[in-house]
Amino acid sequence: MRVKICGITNLEDALDAIQAGASALGFVFYEKSPRYIEPFEARKIVDKLPPFIQTVGLFVNESTNYINQVCTNAKMQIAQIIDDDNYTELESLEIKYIEVIRAKNKNDLLNIDDKYYLVDAFVESFGGAGKRVALDWFDEVDCSKIVLAGGLTYENIKELKGYNFFAIDVSSGVEASKGKKDKDKMIKFIKASNEI
Repeated sequence: MRVKICGITNLEDALDAIQAGASALGFVFYEKSPRYIEPFEARKIVDKLPPFIQTVGLFVNESTNYINQVCTNAKMQIAQIIDDDNYTELESLEIKYIEVIRAKNKNDLLNIDDKYYLVDAFVESFGGAGKRVALDWFDEVDCSKIVLAGGLTYENIKELKGYNFFAIDVSSGVEASKGKKDKDKMIKFIKASNEI
């Protein structure tokens, strides 16, 4: 199972996440988040990463120009986009992107396009709150192009077995405190994900 560890704020956590087996690291460029990182600080971390690790920038209701500039400055490879207010012109992005569906109910997951999405539980604070999406919402959904986020921990991800999610995304579930990861939790999380 592919795992993205989001909310990286320092090099130590980034390297610990990679050593634990993460295939992607997420950097939050939403200033109201306790996990916010300034783009050039993120770049300092990215410059020290080993090869074959994907870097993902998280954006909330931002303009296309802002996203393009930050991704350049921070050396992001993918933009993860929450666009509730339709600020972003997706066709004008200069970087690969994945849209976030903030699911309030099962209907939000029905009839979605045949492309990759990240699905998170709806929270007013835009993620990192540890809230889970009800798994039964996915019972009639093809999950092979869905990255699941929200409320995942090494103790509960075994419940995902059989759904065939493309990947999983974790932030608060592997933290010691907001913005600081727990190395042991990351190791346990990725070990558990490999058993799905």
